Amino acid sequence: MNDITTYKPCDLVIFGALGDLSRRMLLISLYKLEEAGLLEPDTRVIGVDRIVQDSPGFIEVTRKSLEEFLKRAIEEDVWKTFSARLAYVQVDISNLDDFKKLGEVLDQKARVTVNYLAIPPSLFKSVCQGLNKANLVTKETRIVMEKPIGHDLASSREINDTVGEVFDDEQTYRIDHYLGKETVLNLLALRFANSIFTTNWSHSTIDHIQITVAEEVGIEGRWDYFDKAGQLRDMLQNHLLQILTFIAMEPPASLDAKNIHSEKIKVLQALRPITGENVDDTTVRGQYAAGYIKGNAVPGYLEEDGANTESATESFVAMRVDIDNWRWAGVPFYLRTGKRLSYKRTEIVVNFKQLPHNIFKDSYRSLPPNKLIIHLQPKEGVEIEMLNKVPGIDGAIKLQQTKLDLSFFDAFKNKRVFGGYERLLLEAMRGNITLFISREETEQAWTWVDSILKAWSNLSDKPKPYPAGTWGPNAADALLARDGRTWEE
Repeated sequence: MNDITTYKPCDLVIFGALGDLSRRMLLISLYKLEEAGLLEPDTRVIGVDRIVQDSPGFIEVTRKSLEEFLKRAIEEDVWKTFSARLAYVQVDISNLDDFKKLGEVLDQKARVTVNYLAIPPSLFKSVCQGLNKANLVTKETRIVMEKPIGHDLASSREINDTVGEVFDDEQTYRIDHYLGKETVLNLLALRFANSIFTTNWSHSTIDHIQITVAEEVGIEGRWDYFDKAGQLRDMLQNHLLQILTFIAMEPPASLDAKNIHSEKIKVLQALRPITGENVDDTTVRGQYAAGYIKGNAVPGYLEEDGANTESATESFVAMRVDIDNWRWAGVPFYLRTGKRLSYKRTEIVVNFKQLPHNIFKDSYRSLPPNKLIIHLQPKEGVEIEMLNKVPGIDGAIKLQQTKLDLSFFDAFKNKRVFGGYERLLLEAMRGNITLFISREETEQAWTWVDSILKAWSNLSDKPKPYPAGTWGPNAADALLARDGRTWEE
């Protein structure tokens, strides 16, 4: 990783600077980086949008965004420094000559230009062509692409080809904010820096692994986008598969980006295909109906504003995934993600095998397996479920299940725990591509997901309904019950 004292200052250009992603996430994350003293003194943040605006107006929009989404008081000294970095350029992306106005603001000799595309993928081509025509692309220039990168393999390749006409893959930063989370990165340390896990991380000791990404929210006014995408494309194709690769990858030769990307690609290549022959046995689709979240009534998916009442789009997916390689032979990975579930939760549960013999039958008839539970949100940390002797001198050895709990916030009280966007924005500005997704990873993931989508398209049944505020349709429980297992609740 580059040291903060050696990387060059940047002009961070946010295309779509007045949009929802910029206001809710990017500007807030940049303020937090300023607050932590992690932005290079000469780095600037340049907002670009088609809306007529000037720099003082953009500064005012940023202030209002912080007041709305920061969820704590703004530190005025930090704001003074941060606001001095802000500038705005009005650019009509469809007019390539408009990019000359951006060129008048950038200083490519003094700073590296990092272009963040917080805009729909349909506009990527115009931005790349506009930057190129205005001579705003050098070997140091970078471009950051938000998901979704396509809706299938063909469209993903089209987007990558479009961007690739102007930017090399080494200049292209495909972002998945989950890869910036401390607990996802801690998987590398957990697995490869601790012998207790390094030597017990295979089919020899692990029974199965569960990955859950649960959301309380519904589609939140994103009907047009979500109904065309669905939960498989929106969440599983990127977030869950990326988590899966970190869990399942072989030890990389080093922390170099190419070595890590190479090992992740091998995992994706080893995923057993889900086709028409096995789709019924390995996948479950669901769609939320009306129900209650935290005691409040919420509408069903087909009752949302602007809904197509005939929609067969899934808001929930559960599946069994098998990795056909030596390390993971016979170890199923159960993936689950959905909207309007009981509560917001992202976690990984590694279930170890039961001991073959029990010498404590008098106090514990069946010894439960140990579990390693990795919480990604809302509470970041790691737990280990294990059995301990209950204190006492009455002669009998009584066992009780206990947890070794490592909360990041408790264990590292003097360390700031950053969110995914803060880290990834900083790494993009530093020029470290390790935590971003390579083109081959993206396309390998789409190859696997496309097979599932094709199999689903040939099914006659619709997604199974489940009441909002539950953990999905009963069929998701049956998916594990067939294997003699249950979801971690």
